Amino acid sequence: CHRPGRLVVMSIAIRAFDLPDTEAVVSLWQQTGLTRPWNNPYQDIRRKLSVQPELFLVAVDDRTIVGTVMAGYDGHRGWLYYLASAPDRRGEGIARKLVAEAEELLTEMGCPKVQLMVRPENGIARGFYDSLGYEPFETWNTGKRLIAD
Repeated sequence: CHRPGRLVVMSIAIRAFDLPDTEAVVSLWQQTGLTRPWNNPYQDIRRKLSVQPELFLVAVDDRTIVGTVMAGYDGHRGWLYYLASAPDRRGEGIARKLVAEAEELLTEMGCPKVQLMVRPENGIARGFYDSLGYEPFETWNTGKRLIAD
């Protein structure tokens, strides 16, 4: 599905992140508002590359990074993080393709359930995930920083 008047480019390839992708990925995360002052994106990338690096995916059009998703599986459930698509490429199905690939990789690992967190102010993301069959549920989210970035 695409928006009327939008050119849908089917040349998008999904592949595992490679170290030379770092600057383009961090730039995309900054453009899409995914970075936070308390999370160093370079450190997040380094950490992910040490644990299930095959679940850190990028969407590439020609040689341009146009999307990302970071997935993980802890043996109980899977998680999705850092899903992003280039703002000028929204509506082309890039994020859908990334989520589908991440879900397929998680399923191949035996992962029975996948979850993610969406900030309350991000209504667009909530609508997107609703359209993919993700169901909201009430939990008390809590966390503790073990290593300061």
